[in-house]
Amino acid sequence: MFSVLRNRTYRHLFTAQVIALVGTGLATVALSLLAYDLAGGNASAVLGTALAVKMVAYVGIAPVIGAFADRIPRRALLVAADLLRGVVALALPFVTEVWQIYVLIFLLQSASAAFTPTFQATIPEVLPAERDYTRALSLSRLAYDMESLFSPVLAAGLLTLITYDRLFLGTAAGFVASAALVVSVALPKPAPREEGADGGGVFAKAAYGMKLFGSAPQLRALLAINLAVAAAGAMVVVNTVVLVRDHFARSVGDVSLALGAFGAGSMAVALALPRVLERVGDRAVMLPAAFVPAPVLAVVGAGLAAGVRTWPALLAAWAVLGAATSAMVTPTGRLIRGAVPGRADLPAAFAAQFSLSHVAWLLTYPLAGYLAARAGTGVAAGVLAAIGLAAAVAAVLLWRPAGAERTAGSYLPARRERLTRDRTTTAA
Repeated sequence: MFSVLRNRTYRHLFTAQVIALVGTGLATVALSLLAYDLAGGNASAVLGTALAVKMVAYVGIAPVIGAFADRIPRRALLVAADLLRGVVALALPFVTEVWQIYVLIFLLQSASAAFTPTFQATIPEVLPAERDYTRALSLSRLAYDMESLFSPVLAAGLLTLITYDRLFLGTAAGFVASAALVVSVALPKPAPREEGADGGGVFAKAAYGMKLFGSAPQLRALLAINLAVAAAGAMVVVNTVVLVRDHFARSVGDVSLALGAFGAGSMAVALALPRVLERVGDRAVMLPAAFVPAPVLAVVGAGLAAGVRTWPALLAAWAVLGAATSAMVTPTGRLIRGAVPGRADLPAAFAAQFSLSHVAWLLTYPLAGYLAARAGTGVAAGVLAAIGLAAAVAAVLLWRPAGAERTAGSYLPARRERLTRDRTTTAA
């Protein structure tokens, strides 16, 4: 897996990703504690709303950035996004009102919505070989898992020495270091799109990537899988702090431990996936994993409703949810790359995936927070379990084996032919 790090450009980009993610992990813990300080028992509702604001930024900004991806130098775009995120992180310690959290989160995540899909679309060009790209995807997933595992542990250690608001300084430092690493390498220039591939206007370009998702069965199924991922992740991200502090009456450091359990499960699967994917393919991994969150969340919800307070059981449940999430998310880049063979269309496709996947989070984040605050965390887990099950069933129905070979590329020639015909008719 680690052989791809011999490529200097990828090595620098991967290191930039890891450093930025560690800073983001520190901010996640600090933001949870900040919300708890400002809102107390309503912290789940505040976090749910803040994360919904984050999703609004992702859904609205990513497709627009994807529309301009072939015009803006990638290195300049990535560095500008990192620096903006660093400035916002420096402002977070000075927050005194809940509404200020929402404003800063929107700015921070708007920059992330520019950075992430651009970064994702660059990797398959830096590592064009399928074998190398598969390993890069697993390393990327491993980086996210290390953030989930290492950052909470690091935060727990730092919280014994400093107050949580100082953790935001680590976030800012991570973004600045990431920008420096991106500057240190030359990145491939965006490939120009063929005439007629996007219809011309900004809104048509933004919609183009989303239309690609409607043209191949595996990409339509990916939309449902995104919802299963969001159902599991929302319960963990939004409600962990309230579960640990109120339901289990445990310390601040145990918030980090619970989040670390989720990351540990995800990391274990990410390490094993490269060889598994080479043998069985994406579909055989992603669809079974989509059915895991529903029963786990149902059991967690029943236990919480019954007043059960078994701390090891919660850690085990979070680890299983992390493993299932990793199995669904890690192959996503392979899936998109295989379904959208044209290099020029990759930025639009990755931007669409980034945006459309976060539509699911836009639903589950506020739902998880609102239900936990109004009806209890047990009810929240139960509702999210039902959503996860419905999403898994939909994914199976949409992604049938017979249709798995069709690519979104098959959609493009017909569309371009239609555009050419329309222009000819108009000219006549």
